[in-house]
Amino acid sequence: MRVYLDNAATTPLDKEVMQTMVGVMENHYGNPSSIHAHGREVRTLVEKARKTVANLLNTAPANIFFTSGGTEADNTAIKCAIEDFGITHAITSKIEHHAVGHTLELLEKQGKIKLSYVDLDQKGNIDYIHLEKLLQNNGRSLVSLMQANNELGNLTDIERVGELCEKYNAIFHSDTVQTMGHYKHDLSKLKAHFIVGAAHKLHGPKGVGFLYVNPSIKIKPMINGGAQERNMRGGTENVYGIVGFAKALEMAYADMEQHKNHIQALKSYMIEQLKKTIPDIHINGETEADKSLYTVLNVCFPKMEMADMLLFNLDINGISASGGSACSSGSNIGSHVLTAINADPERPSVRFSFSKLNTKEEIDYTVEKLKEAFGEK
Repeated sequence: MRVYLDNAATTPLDKEVMQTMVGVMENHYGNPSSIHAHGREVRTLVEKARKTVANLLNTAPANIFFTSGGTEADNTAIKCAIEDFGITHAITSKIEHHAVGHTLELLEKQGKIKLSYVDLDQKGNIDYIHLEKLLQNNGRSLVSLMQANNELGNLTDIERVGELCEKYNAIFHSDTVQTMGHYKHDLSKLKAHFIVGAAHKLHGPKGVGFLYVNPSIKIKPMINGGAQERNMRGGTENVYGIVGFAKALEMAYADMEQHKNHIQALKSYMIEQLKKTIPDIHINGETEADKSLYTVLNVCFPKMEMADMLLFNLDINGISASGGSACSSGSNIGSHVLTAINADPERPSVRFSFSKLNTKEEIDYTVEKLKEAFGEK
């Protein structure tokens, strides 16, 4: 049996999305920047996809810019905000995705910004009182906080963060890669300047994402070389990817509640079965359903010999998951997220992440193999 429980890393491409993309590949090959009929046909497809994404997120198509993925969109938002608005202070957390964390760390090393980290509780939740203090005491800031942590699944109240940023005239960027297509986003009401999404996290193709830029601000392009994306991103558009992204997001919105109920039930069932089967496990991060991303479950297992072989053991049994442990003292190897919440570095942790395609039978099989790995009878 083969079980895929690493959907937070990437999801399988939906067959209907693939068929939509293949139809474009077979019949529409013009360059969307060309003014002849072949080019105009493809330009129409790109703009139709932009309109679909914008309508689903309740914003104007002019505010959506397609990118190569979440990392490019995060980099664009952060670097352009700092360079174009003269910002010298940024606020983030120690559990952000490396696309955000590494970018801000580099800018600090270059002397372009002072970087502050908002406090976290033991589960990895944002301390909003500390966030407000940081906003009060450092002049105009860039705040970069993800909506859902990709390892723990913790949800940040980005509506609350947006209100705080508006109060203190801060620029707010949020990486919503893990929540896009799993929760509804109303960008007409959300007080965010930048929002980021990636298609391959919601059964769309790899290599395509988007950056939402609030119409109240203007930034200069980070990638130069052409007039594509309304002069904001040079380079020929990934037409097939863009069309696939729009289709995947459309499908995600159409069946969102059904998929949420199915996946949340699988997550709850797995927690229940693991607690029954393996003593002394605990859940890393937030456990309350309304505070945790329903697609992610991070489990801390008991100490075991060759703990680093746990993922390999799952792999040889046909189970794909991801994880690791907190960084050991003096070592850079390990999860910066688990280290930030003071997880025990001697205990292995595994992130199981679910999709609409997973089944209860797959959970039973996975729990059984984990039971064997820990020698439980």
